[in-house]
Amino acid sequence: MAVETEKTYPHIERIYREWDVALSKNDPEALLALYTPDATLESPVVSHLLQQEEGICRGKDNLRKLFEILAHRKPPVRQFYRPGYFTDGRTVIWEYPHFTPEGQQMDFVEVMEIENGLIRRHRVYWGWFGVNVLRHDRYHQ
Repeated sequence: MAVETEKTYPHIERIYREWDVALSKNDPEALLALYTPDATLESPVVSHLLQQEEGICRGKDNLRKLFEILAHRKPPVRQFYRPGYFTDGRTVIWEYPHFTPEGQQMDFVEVMEIENGLIRRHRVYWGWFGVNVLRHDRYHQ
């Protein structure tokens, strides 16, 4: 749910809704459809899953590879509870808090810069619980 503001942004609401649905359903193609061709995604999981030093994915080919691996290796503690988002119409930010009404989940903050209705830049900031999941390689094969 969007945090109440004076102005609504349907393109942001669509990204917020569709991105989470596609990720929860392990649907790489639906995820890719939300990104610009030259999009970037920055996250510690990029370095971990793609076995590269840099934690940045560039372009749809690299994003596809990441999303395909993620679909098979996502740990069960990666849940999808979100209390809402903040936006100015160009950038959207939301949190997956560690504690939820139904228990614990990996904790992240997602930041997406939207351009022409698509994700141009995506950054994921991990909390301590999520980092421990990564450290203990719960993204196993």
